[in-house]
Amino acid sequence: MKPSRALLALLGVLLAVAIALGTATALDASVPLLGRLWWGALCALAVLALVDALWLRRLPSPRLERQLSGNLPLGRWSEVRLHLHHRYGQAQRVTLFDHLPGAMDFEYLPQVVELRPGEQTELGYRVRPLSRGHFVFPRCEIELSSPLRLWKGRRYLEERSETRVYPDFARIYGAELMAVDHWLNRIGVRAGQRRGLGLEFHQLREFRDGDTLRQIDWKATARKRTPIAREYQDERDQQILFLLDCGRRMRSHDGDLSHFDHALNSSLLLAYVALRQGDAVGLMTFAGDQPRHLPPGKGSAQLSVLLNGVYDLDSSQRAADYTAAVQAVLTRQRRRALVVIITNLRDEDDEDLVAAVKRLGRQHRVLVASLREEVLDRLRQAPVEGYEEALAYCGTVEYLNARAGLHEKLIAHGVPVLDARPSQLGPELVSRYLGWKKAGAL
Repeated sequence: MKPSRALLALLGVLLAVAIALGTATALDASVPLLGRLWWGALCALAVLALVDALWLRRLPSPRLERQLSGNLPLGRWSEVRLHLHHRYGQAQRVTLFDHLPGAMDFEYLPQVVELRPGEQTELGYRVRPLSRGHFVFPRCEIELSSPLRLWKGRRYLEERSETRVYPDFARIYGAELMAVDHWLNRIGVRAGQRRGLGLEFHQLREFRDGDTLRQIDWKATARKRTPIAREYQDERDQQILFLLDCGRRMRSHDGDLSHFDHALNSSLLLAYVALRQGDAVGLMTFAGDQPRHLPPGKGSAQLSVLLNGVYDLDSSQRAADYTAAVQAVLTRQRRRALVVIITNLRDEDDEDLVAAVKRLGRQHRVLVASLREEVLDRLRQAPVEGYEEALAYCGTVEYLNARAGLHEKLIAHGVPVLDARPSQLGPELVSRYLGWKKAGAL
């Protein structure tokens, strides 16, 4: 409990009068009547303040209910609603502040609200998670004014709420509202030209314009006495395994998200598309403090399995060990799969990485997705106007050339490499997957 501005103002007035009376007494011009009035005012104020403080202590606290989604997307604004129930006989103004986890940004707090008799008060504010994981909202803090407005009392309303912060899956679930192909076109994903037929027979149908002679089923044509074509569909029983680097290189930030968060979002984006295509999707991590292995699974429920399995993952300070990661894949993933390695390649990875990926490629189809810091593109395109800019430009070009050399070495050994900025990794991965899918190359 603390004094209000009104009480401090009254004390200030009494203090000013006391100084004036003291000055008058020092000048032999004291006014006894005014002195008695001052003492009377001081005593009256003390009594009122004491009564008002006791009154405030007996004032009941309102009851709080918090409406908070159990799942929040990383980096997106979400609303939290608060409901205050009370039994006050007169209007009461309170200042409210909710106790949030430290890894969340917020807007519209604190708030001053008026509690009216017989009414329930509702208010809201916005939060934006800055990191993934499990978070607790322990309580809410309010500041009550005493009936005479001489004191302010702080109360803590215990209301524990829990939520999980997931990778930014809002746009993935938003795709349910439209056709997958239309949605992929909207975000810049285009399937490559189909160069052959899929591996799975779908049905027989009448021959149409645009069909090739290879599609004609001659036995069915002879029976029906009309051209009958075979219709194929993309193979729907393939497996995709993400091998996600959780090491220190993934801690770099481009914008609000780290490279690791961009990698998670991109993996979930491709997982969504692949699951809609009928394929099985799984995930493994390496170089992290929390190793995870989610075996490939099919169906819409697998996306929830992936989300629940990675929402609290974080990058570590460890170096990436590609040899150990490949060994773990070969041990656990017996069936042939498309293994998507998402990492940030450097030129010092040369020997170990090439040997490990070549070994993995003997049993699986491999795609190495290498994240490229966006600052490198900005430095390479920035005008050179001085010595410092020249040094930055030359260092950037040398680093990118060494990095490109490693990519070319992998490609020379038959390992495709996807070099992408973090913000473009998701669409690039989906484009490559759909291209291989249409070509029957998985």
